[in-house]
Amino acid sequence: MKKIYFIPFVVLVLIFAGCATQKDVAYFNGLNSNSADSINKKFNKIHEARICAGDMLSITVTGLDPLAVAPFNLPLVSYATPGTDQLYSAPTLQSYLVDINGNINFPVIGTIKLVGLSKSQAIKLINDQLAPYLKNSIVTLQFLNYKVTVLGEVLRPGQYSISNERVTVLDALGLAGDMTIYGKRNNVLITRENNGKLEFVRLNLNTDEVFTSPYYYLQQNDVIYVEPNSVKSVASQNTSLYLSTLSTIATVVAVIYSITRP
Repeated sequence: MKKIYFIPFVVLVLIFAGCATQKDVAYFNGLNSNSADSINKKFNKIHEARICAGDMLSITVTGLDPLAVAPFNLPLVSYATPGTDQLYSAPTLQSYLVDINGNINFPVIGTIKLVGLSKSQAIKLINDQLAPYLKNSIVTLQFLNYKVTVLGEVLRPGQYSISNERVTVLDALGLAGDMTIYGKRNNVLITRENNGKLEFVRLNLNTDEVFTSPYYYLQQNDVIYVEPNSVKSVASQNTSLYLSTLSTIATVVAVIYSITRP
């Protein structure tokens, strides 16, 4: 009869042998106050998104004289019937697409090259271009299509729009519901397009080194991929094999028990 108690023990060993350890699941192992001091010495610059080809920008010019700034804020209008002046809806301001060469076509000024500039640099450049026409102009610039994509072993994979143009890899994972227990935390892939070329980098979220990585802050259109760990791979590929093996073992033990019992 005692031999039958061996079955649960075997099953438990098989289960725990395939489980991920807490060290593999936890983020930032060993992070403490000393780590924070070291990180803050390197983490000393404010992140600003860079303008890329394909970005859609909202650019608004304001000033003391509404009539003077009006030519630099072209409205986007739609008409109820072609050939009439009756508006279909209230006009909104035009948005500006950064073309493949990194330029926008701005009213009155013409072509302005913005690709590679930060938001503050772009605002300064446009203000400089406006100087011959306006005094004390104020330029407001916003990204209209800032987004990142999170794929793989997360709760809600998908594409996420970002409203404040400042998002970290942790923010993006949070938007996607965090990694599942099967997500490989020490090998998260970031894909980025930079000046027409693709970049690939892998981050280890089990350590605090991610905080000082230039990829900690994401750029628009970045893709994060969380690959499955070995537990998920084994579980998905060999579930039927495990069940079959356990069933066979149980059958053999039951037969042996029935033969050897008094």
